[in-house]
Amino acid sequence: MQAGSNNSDDHRYDDLIARALATEGGHLSIGRGGFILWYSEGARLAGSDTELIKAACIKAGLPVIDGRGLDFAAVVRLALHGPMIAVGTPPDPPPHGAFTYAPLAMVAAAYRAAGAEVFNLPDGPAEDRGGDRGV
Repeated sequence: MQAGSNNSDDHRYDDLIARALATEGGHLSIGRGGFILWYSEGARLAGSDTELIKAACIKAGLPVIDGRGLDFAAVVRLALHGPMIAVGTPPDPPPHGAFTYAPLAMVAAAYRAAGAEVFNLPDGPAEDRGGDRGV
């Protein structure tokens, strides 16, 4: 198989995608440096084969946040001021800000509002009902 090809017979990520689907907050995040597949509390896989894993995750129904097209200032604002996604653990109570854990849908909505591609999550508001801390 050639590097970067999207061969539908390639199932190297299937087991981890299944674990991510079974984990609250499990998702795939893609940025300028590659991808991170969050599949359990404290467990993640990082890599650079972004198009292959993105297609597999979308097909499987796993939430995907692709922020590669975001303006760098937006990435910095979201990363430094926004909450982290609670993966395999309950989110912190609102308000959510830096160094807190929030539900996947809330963080994904903030990324979508900034212009990121978000798959397998419904559109929804980015605001935190407990107060906005710059997300």
